[in-house]
Amino acid sequence: MSPAAPSREDVLDAFAVEPSQDRITLERYLHAYPQFAGELIDLSRELARMPSDHDLSEADHVLIDKAWQLHAQATSAQDPFAHLSPAQLRDVATRLAVPRQVITAFREHRVLLASVPMQFQQHLAQALNSTVDVLRAALSAPRVDLAAHSYKADHKPSADQAVTFERLLVDAGVDDARRAELLSGGT
Repeated sequence: MSPAAPSREDVLDAFAVEPSQDRITLERYLHAYPQFAGELIDLSRELARMPSDHDLSEADHVLIDKAWQLHAQATSAQDPFAHLSPAQLRDVATRLAVPRQVITAFREHRVLLASVPMQFQQHLAQALNSTVDVLRAALSAPRVDLAAHSYKADHKPSADQAVTFERLLVDAGVDDARRAELLSGGT
């Protein structure tokens, strides 16, 4: 049984990762895989047009690094939960007299913001040393679930669906009296 011929994708991928896509390399691939000649020539031309890191000056690299730093600062500054330690999250939960899993659900953007009374939003923002506008913007932003990008299970993990504030309190085991107080806007 002879080995299977490499696919078009395999040949193009192999050519693309060659240390050099010069004329000699192209001719070697054209000789070995004449059935993909057109695609190899097109890929060779495309790769020749692409700028490499070597085309960037040191000043360009400095500007790119500075832009990434500004982007990282802007992203983390917009989320009042971004840099809170577990102890700080525990303190916020204690100050609001709710279970920690309630605060965790807010941090993970699993709460439907429209279901949260404005007074609770104000108290949460205050406990986070933030403003209501910043808190609302952060909670309205789409959540990035880093765990979903890397997994070893047979199936990709699914993100928990957002729940109402009331459902969150019920699931957290908040008693009826405290739940009614929180839902009416009290603290």
